[in-house]
Amino acid sequence: MATKIWLSWSSGKDSAWTLHKLRESPEFEVTALLTTINRDAGRVAMHAVRETLLDAQASAAALPLVKVPIPAKCSNADYECAMGAAMSQARACGISHVAFGDLFLADIRKYREEKMQAIGMTPLFPVWGHETRGLAREMIAHGMRAYLTCVDPRQLDARFAGREFDARLLEELPPGVDACGENGEFHSFAFAGPMFSSPLRVSPGEIVERDGFVFADLDSTP
Repeated sequence: MATKIWLSWSSGKDSAWTLHKLRESPEFEVTALLTTINRDAGRVAMHAVRETLLDAQASAAALPLVKVPIPAKCSNADYECAMGAAMSQARACGISHVAFGDLFLADIRKYREEKMQAIGMTPLFPVWGHETRGLAREMIAHGMRAYLTCVDPRQLDARFAGREFDARLLEELPPGVDACGENGEFHSFAFAGPMFSSPLRVSPGEIVERDGFVFADLDSTP
């Protein structure tokens, strides 16, 4: 019998691809998506995606969404308290495993392992260790489509905000910028791929600068 798990869901391409890979495995069954929400803005934390678009993703993935509200200026203590409450909810549902779409940042993985194990949860890292340029190409080849919703202009030119994550974008990324943005160069919103029943109708709107980052505000389209 497959182990029932929750998946940490950022709304971006890596978590979407993790869902796809988990669904290919008979070992696990994803039963819910877990997302931190900026409760002041009503948007996905860091990715700044509207909550309505997050809801549309979950519907297209045919999975319930567990939202974890956090303040806009979230301290580490606030984050850990909110996640602890979410993990209590998971255990009440019979869930003891949570999967993450992390790729290679060892300090992030260590942090998740320590915090999850301290509260009796088991973290999983299904896409860990893949060479990221090859992984990016694999995603695109299998129909993954995403927009860059947030760019760190200290690492990547602001003009990339709102661009589609495609082969052309990969070719234009400067040397030193990770192909999947794993170092925080950019964040994304997945709107099509094998993990969804149908593509989401969405397009980049206004480009705004806030708190040292450049965001592309995505809008639903008819």
